[in-house]
Amino acid sequence: MAQNKKIILICAILAGAIVAVYWPVYKYDFVKYDDDVYVTNNAAVKAGINPQTIKWAFTSGYASNWHPLTWLSHALDCQLFKDWAGGHHFVNVLFHIANTILLFYFLKKNLSLLWPSVFVAAAFAIHPLHVESVAWIAERKDVLSTFFWMLTMIAYVHYAKNIGHTKYYWLAIIFFVFGLLAKPMLVTLPFVLLLLDYWPLERKFNKQVLAEKIPFFIFAAVSCAVTFFVQQRGGAITDVDRYGLKNRAANIIISYSDYLLKMVWPSKLIVLYPFAPSSFTLLKISISAAVLLAITFMVIWFGRRYKFLTFGWLWYLGTLVPVIGFIQIGAHSMADRYTYIPLIGIFIMIAFGARELLREPLVVRKPEIASSSQFANRAKVLLAMTSVAILICWGVVSANQLKYWQNSLTLFKHSLDNRVSFIIMSNYAASLNEAGRYEEALVYGRKVLRAKPDSAENHNTVGNTLYRLGRYDEAIDEFKLALQYRPRFPEAYLNLGNAVKNFNNLEAAAQLFEKAIEYRPDYKEAYLELAMVLIDMGRFQEAIDVCYRGLKIEPKNVFLHGRLGIALSGVDRIDEAIEEIKYVLSVRPMDSQMYRNLGILLSKKGLHAEAIDAYNKSLQIEPNDTNLRWLIEKSMKELNGQQK
Repeated sequence: MAQNKKIILICAILAGAIVAVYWPVYKYDFVKYDDDVYVTNNAAVKAGINPQTIKWAFTSGYASNWHPLTWLSHALDCQLFKDWAGGHHFVNVLFHIANTILLFYFLKKNLSLLWPSVFVAAAFAIHPLHVESVAWIAERKDVLSTFFWMLTMIAYVHYAKNIGHTKYYWLAIIFFVFGLLAKPMLVTLPFVLLLLDYWPLERKFNKQVLAEKIPFFIFAAVSCAVTFFVQQRGGAITDVDRYGLKNRAANIIISYSDYLLKMVWPSKLIVLYPFAPSSFTLLKISISAAVLLAITFMVIWFGRRYKFLTFGWLWYLGTLVPVIGFIQIGAHSMADRYTYIPLIGIFIMIAFGARELLREPLVVRKPEIASSSQFANRAKVLLAMTSVAILICWGVVSANQLKYWQNSLTLFKHSLDNRVSFIIMSNYAASLNEAGRYEEALVYGRKVLRAKPDSAENHNTVGNTLYRLGRYDEAIDEFKLALQYRPRFPEAYLNLGNAVKNFNNLEAAAQLFEKAIEYRPDYKEAYLELAMVLIDMGRFQEAIDVCYRGLKIEPKNVFLHGRLGIALSGVDRIDEAIEEIKYVLSVRPMDSQMYRNLGILLSKKGLHAEAIDAYNKSLQIEPNDTNLRWLIEKSMKELNGQQK
């Protein structure tokens, strides 16, 4: 009973430590770095859990990824929390707490060594390299897939210790499949199960042990094939010729070593480490290779006696394989989030290695030491104090690192302060645009264009800045350049349409908005702009059709319902128009313009008393609107005429 209380207390402390580090995320925002792709601009996800979203999650290769369980997780968040980013962050933290406790349970249950298990779990809980996986909403796939990773290991070990209980075996397979549906990085888990057979289970490697893994390897192979197909079709896989095999090999060696360095000394952690072959000097490659060879030699030398060394080192090397760069994805050389699972192996080497160093035969060497037990106790106290100090330092660094994830501006500015990256600079310029800091945005946008004049995205960003500064002619030139370099660029078509609309060229704007929809069928902003420009041209029936097309994608989009109400009134479908406007007001009760529109429609039906009520509500929101007072007086006259 006392032991159980101690375990519960430790779990509470681990959870408390995570909360102490991550509690500020409830007030953090989404960031314009995949959060928009995964959540805020994803119509399917924002629709919440429904049959259409479930079908989309399993059949779509959206964003060059196939992880249906992750999509459904985000959709559930949207259903629960809407646009409150803090709720999405909160779920990530909950999964991180669950993963930490499951890791501690797994280690304690199977190794029966309390304090090494505590250290590994605590290091996993608060290490700064894990901030990215927890604080980044788009990295839900990390914490979610790891949850099923831990459950798979626990179920497998239960089976291995009780061979007759096949239910645990099938549970392990089910959890493994769920993990693959959350993130394909779990393809290395079958190899980890073999490592578990080696240590701590210490099973004999025979046909049965190998045959048990066949279903796991089959599912892993299927996941690899699907992932490769989806990412290749989405253009996420970088051509071999772009960086060359030599540079890729150099990056692999350096990354394996740099992850270890950042584990020990986690400084200058940023969201994107650009793939920069110019930094792959012979000296750096040689030092990195020497470090890896030295550790490998140590593991070979001591590994037979201390199996945890072999286990931990192979865990680290093996679980990084999918993301280490054999197949290059994107423009980054490495990423903090990739260490979420692999560092567990290193933590195990450190924790259980320290325990072995404290064992009496290892520490008692000199006869002049009067009491070996006294020496061992002092060593234990020193090690405990050192461990706590290390964990506290990591916790402080993590809390500081977390601050940079408050919003897009803080995240990108921190990255640029530590390393020049034109991708991040472009995102920073776009974020400055959204913050209304247009002059600063233009400075950064121009910097990017000087370095990458053929970048469609950067021309689009600079065009946006110029548009918001009212420099429409220059903006149009930038949008056209963006489309010259990338002809199928929906955002540039939308922006160009908005720009030409300012010159009253409504027909050209409509055609550009249609192009945007053609290349991005779920582009709600394009439906909104196209509907409005068609209304302005008096083409109400076409506007109605556009609204219905948009509402098929996002049925609860209040702005599309508002446009639909206006368009319906244009063809004298007044009752339907009123219903649409009332729906908008049920969601946006402070929308002054919609109350005005409702009043006008009610007046058309002769419902002047109700119209006056709608106008008065609009006037409460916009008390200085003199036109509203005129509309109220007009309706009152007509109401008096009716009464007479």
